[in-house]
Amino acid sequence: MTARRDMSVRILWIKIITILVLLTTWELMARSGLFYEGVVPATTSVIGALAREISDGSFYRDLGVTMLESSVGLLFGSIIAITVGITLVLNSYLRRMIEPFILAIGGTPKIVFLPILFLVFGLGIESKMAKAALSAFFPVAVSATSGFIQIPDVLIRGGHSFHLSRWKMVTKIYIPAMVKPLLTGLRLGMAVAIIGVLSAEITYSDRGLGFRLIRNADHFQISAVYAIAILIFTMAASINYGLSKVEDHFARHERGRHKNEALMVGLSSS
Repeated sequence: MTARRDMSVRILWIKIITILVLLTTWELMARSGLFYEGVVPATTSVIGALAREISDGSFYRDLGVTMLESSVGLLFGSIIAITVGITLVLNSYLRRMIEPFILAIGGTPKIVFLPILFLVFGLGIESKMAKAALSAFFPVAVSATSGFIQIPDVLIRGGHSFHLSRWKMVTKIYIPAMVKPLLTGLRLGMAVAIIGVLSAEITYSDRGLGFRLIRNADHFQISAVYAIAILIFTMAASINYGLSKVEDHFARHERGRHKNEALMVGLSSS
């Protein structure tokens, strides 16, 4: 325990020193005169812009809009992705036919679909939610499908030996066995959902953090642009940290599941 604690303290100090070095480097760049003052503002200017953003009530309105669009889009995109993943796993012929298209479209920049989404859903909040859902669908669908495929055969044989229905196979074996890859897909899905919403807000919107970011850039308020970028990074990092804690929680249960798998293997071989 002492060695682990010493390692944690050492890592913490490395993180603190890294942040201090980055801030010092930034300040030296701002004061060197090598860069235009508006492009690389002083850290004090960025901190002041951060304080103004946090104390501004409209910031929290825009933050709420962006979070609502991202969360609703992630929810609907994930539900559709998991449904598609389950369907593809239960039908191998359908999986071989559709999975290549999912992988191909998944590698396409989703911003090319933005004009179509604006035409279908309009310029309001609905198009941003649709963009988030489209962005989140592909990483969640791929993670769900791969998670189902990697389920050990011993669990599937055990379910069949108990004559479980298809629905019980899904709820009792498939979904619990692929929680970890699904959570990984949800983490990726949340990240790309936020990116999708911000890109849509920057393109056309009158609210949200993307709108706030591009408005300050248009007014050449560069310190505010950096401040909002830092706040967006903090928001995304906090969400990712929360999901990683949930993933760690299920990882502990995963170790218990492996013990049960080993027991089932022993029973089936006896």
